[in-house]
Amino acid sequence: MKRALVLIALMAVGGALSRAAGHQSQQLTVRDIQKVRDNLYFISGGDVGDRSTWTGGNVAVLVTERGVVLVDTMLAKMGRGILERVRSVTEKPVITIINTHTHFDHTGSNTAFPASVEFVAHENTRANMARASCEPVTNCDAFKGENAKYLPKRTFKDRLTLMSGKDQIDLYYFGRGHTNGDTFVVFPAARAMHTGDMYPRSQMPFIDVANSGGSAVEFSQTLQKAVTTIKNVETVIGGHTPSPVMWNDFKTYTEFYADFLSSVQSSMKKGTSVEDFLKAYRVPDRYKDVPAPPQQVRANAEAIYKESR
Repeated sequence: MKRALVLIALMAVGGALSRAAGHQSQQLTVRDIQKVRDNLYFISGGDVGDRSTWTGGNVAVLVTERGVVLVDTMLAKMGRGILERVRSVTEKPVITIINTHTHFDHTGSNTAFPASVEFVAHENTRANMARASCEPVTNCDAFKGENAKYLPKRTFKDRLTLMSGKDQIDLYYFGRGHTNGDTFVVFPAARAMHTGDMYPRSQMPFIDVANSGGSAVEFSQTLQKAVTTIKNVETVIGGHTPSPVMWNDFKTYTEFYADFLSSVQSSMKKGTSVEDFLKAYRVPDRYKDVPAPPQQVRANAEAIYKESR
């Protein structure tokens, strides 16, 4: 049952998990690095809907005085390509990798970097990565045996600050959402943020309730806490946005999902079945440009019904 739920969810964001795993073995090209602002850069993983060229989640690159900090590492076998892109802008070594969450397309190339790199993640993400067994999406098998040395050694509960001045990085955890360990990574000097898959791109999200502790109800609360707590951010790197977007795009996405949650819970209170809700649901006109694949609407609505009982 778990595997079926995972496959349905991943199909909604562009293809089955088995197809994604197959493409990891191909020779994929990591895209060019783009400057966001000052010492902050961005490497796009591409369109999750095109598995022939998709390299995983987006990577943020901060060039600090001490060395390079990466946020996420794409699919497996992308490490060399990421390093090549980093070396096109600096000769400094990678010293820190922050994982926004546990999934295979964000932690896939952790093991391609030296074990001397400091890996940082929320304590729940570290626990997911260290599980004895898991579905492939959670990626715990990548950190077994000798590869256990790549598990995050530095974790946090609610908030953590790394470095200072123009190199400062603030990590926030606001609760369950896409998984149970999603980190918002803020670069104050650049007025920028990497959201991981708490904001994948402007679309109905995949919420990994079945395998990584996500919550279709708390997803909305977590987004709203981020919007109200994090200040002075202009640019947002989503988990899979084609390019960085503006803060208002992230805020609109937060409102979109809050509206969806409210609609589902309102139907529940009226005694409407989930099937009847699905037949009636339409994306409101003010969010008409936000894709809502029927499979993902169903998955999230069913999860909300189950959680809200």
